[in-house]
Amino acid sequence: MAFLLLLLLCFLLESASSFPSFSHPDKITQLPGQPQVGFQQFSGYVTVDDKKGKALFYYFVEAEIDCVSKPLVLWLNGGPGCSSLGVGAFSENGPFRPNGQVLVRNEYSWNREANMLYLETPVGVGFSYSTDPSGYDAVSDAITARDNLVFLQRWFLKFPQYRSRDLFITGESYAGHYIPQLAELMIQFNKKEKLFNLKGIALGNPVLEYATDLNSRAEYFWSHGLISDSTYRLFTSFCNYSRYVSEYYRDSVSPICSKVMNQVTRETSRFVDKYDVTLDVCISSVLSQSKIINPKPQQSAENIDVCIEDETVSYLNRLDVQRAFHAKLVGVRKWLVCSEILDYEVLNLELPTISIVGSLVKEGITVLVYSGDQDSVIPLTGSRKLVNGLAKQLGLNATTPYRVWFAGQQVGGWTQVYGNVLSFATIRGASHEAPFSQPERSLVLFQSFLQGRPLPEMF
Repeated sequence: MAFLLLLLLCFLLESASSFPSFSHPDKITQLPGQPQVGFQQFSGYVTVDDKKGKALFYYFVEAEIDCVSKPLVLWLNGGPGCSSLGVGAFSENGPFRPNGQVLVRNEYSWNREANMLYLETPVGVGFSYSTDPSGYDAVSDAITARDNLVFLQRWFLKFPQYRSRDLFITGESYAGHYIPQLAELMIQFNKKEKLFNLKGIALGNPVLEYATDLNSRAEYFWSHGLISDSTYRLFTSFCNYSRYVSEYYRDSVSPICSKVMNQVTRETSRFVDKYDVTLDVCISSVLSQSKIINPKPQQSAENIDVCIEDETVSYLNRLDVQRAFHAKLVGVRKWLVCSEILDYEVLNLELPTISIVGSLVKEGITVLVYSGDQDSVIPLTGSRKLVNGLAKQLGLNATTPYRVWFAGQQVGGWTQVYGNVLSFATIRGASHEAPFSQPERSLVLFQSFLQGRPLPEMF
């Protein structure tokens, strides 16, 4: 009898922490082509603006083992306007990767260490939608941050057992804007009503101060042999990259700078992926089925599927897949990796978020900035400079000197830590989307970040 009571108690405790598999309306029974797994998945919508009918789509994957004790991690992709489902979950650190008609397991999925929540934001991205078309107009960083805050508030109503969990926010690229601004709102909200148990943020190849981030491209292109000496001299003499971007969106690019940038484009070549200058490209995507270059093989030397984007688009546009995800297309004909209906205030790019990152550190939030070192779009040199400058501004001393770190028996990258609250790390051989191109090393970095441990020094 005592044994039966103990079993009942264990069941009740587990039920209080995790919904039974049959009880939640957003539970995914099984995705088409999915291998058998022992963890639960959920997806659906959270309305963030009742008046305009704005609803954000999410995909939630519980941890593989012991989800009750694992933290909650929110993942955001950038763009602005690109999908955390299609890029983050299905190309980078989610449990599955599409492979033809089926899904295969990602052995380096981040749900080995955490309960992973992928959010398609802002509205108009992926399966997220607005019933009022004006919801897609003049979307800004401020609107996105507000919608993301409301999403989390209302998501906790769907999953109240996760409200008290340690919460981390991770993401990459333009999420260098999304994440700090969302975290800032969460801290402000907590001062009125304690809701978010925010512990840390991790920003991958992030846009933090566009003048520094973008202007580091010229030296990166030249140092990696992508442009000639003469073009580099013209580039640095006549073109400020950040000003060029601003002028482009304002239709005021100077003729000489325009000529220089055209030369940069020719020399770097459309057959080199600017987000990973060493990785092969998917020929079908670059040439739209042209046979100028033999399209095989489509696997890189590192056995990375360089056509994963094509496969993801094909998979997520299947009706049976959309039904399994409880997803719907509103105002668009097909699911896209990056939105074509979103009118984002692109010049929000000029708003620096590195100062917000500093305010988060002052509030005791752990911050990790990491860089895939093969990315020429947001190169590591700019990110490292910004982190170093922020540490000096905050008066933080280097508690870990610049050193190598290991993943298995190989060098995973380099790292430096300031005051045990702010850190910078590179991921060796990784692209702009580090978990895609270096999944094992990215998982080691993620594990250390969640556990508050130094990156491994030796194998």
